[in-house]
Amino acid sequence: MDPELEAFVPLIPPIDLSDPLADRRNYAARAAAAPAFDTTGMEIEDHAVPVPGAPDVPVRIYRPHKAEGAIVWLHGGSWVMGDVDTDHPWASRLAALSDVVVISVGYRLAPEHRFPAAVDDAYAVLTWAAGHAAELGLDPERIAVGGHSAGGGIAAAVALRARDEQGPRICFQLLNQPGLDDRPENWTRGHLAETLAGGHVHAAASWRHWLGGAPATPYAAPARAEDLSGLPPAFIAGAEFCPYRDVGITYALRLLQAGVSVELHQWPGTFHGSQAILSADVSQRQLAEVGAVLHRAVAG
Repeated sequence: MDPELEAFVPLIPPIDLSDPLADRRNYAARAAAAPAFDTTGMEIEDHAVPVPGAPDVPVRIYRPHKAEGAIVWLHGGSWVMGDVDTDHPWASRLAALSDVVVISVGYRLAPEHRFPAAVDDAYAVLTWAAGHAAELGLDPERIAVGGHSAGGGIAAAVALRARDEQGPRICFQLLNQPGLDDRPENWTRGHLAETLAGGHVHAAASWRHWLGGAPATPYAAPARAEDLSGLPPAFIAGAEFCPYRDVGITYALRLLQAGVSVELHQWPGTFHGSQAILSADVSQRQLAEVGAVLHRAVAG
């Protein structure tokens, strides 16, 4: 493991997802304690986006330097935790590093709102952003989707759904350590990947909350999709000691075999979510690369 990250391992709180309400409170407290990012000069505004047959979904839009390219961004949190406030440090930093408008989505959470609630919310926001591009100051030809962890899985599902339903054009998908596959036999093996930060136990609990015992469809677990052709170009980033490392690699290879352009980066010595340890050099490089990749694909 990267030595700068290893020093923080004993400080990582266990999250077994047995009490989602308590986990959300603790998750929010840790996010609030994260170093503030300087958003001077960045326009930030909140909206409520209508979702057919469901409550409006909150979004927070970060616009750096009058950017017109945008990404519909889905936060991590195992489908159970997180909102636009907890993701503020990530979303604001991503906007600044990429010079791209970040539309952060506060999708509904499991287990109260299982699949397909979060996918429906994210797809509604994509449709809204594309349909209101002129008034939002966006270029409808330069709208991407992306996310971290569970949010990466939701983003991949939105790309599949937009293709299948001939929905809004997505120019790019950015999947950071994405949760794509509910099948444990496909998860990364090895002591650290299976145990660190909850490992396989945490991953299994998150999928139980998300699916509620129902069979997984490709929109719930995109790795189950048989046809990956016709999807947007992708960037997939993985961590060496992450349960989803091998799933991400396999998904990238399958995209390539289906004729989709893919950039894949596996970060050695890292673990799931370790980029939140901002003092580590490898975390700074991870964040800088994600911003640079998004800028190249979307900023124009």
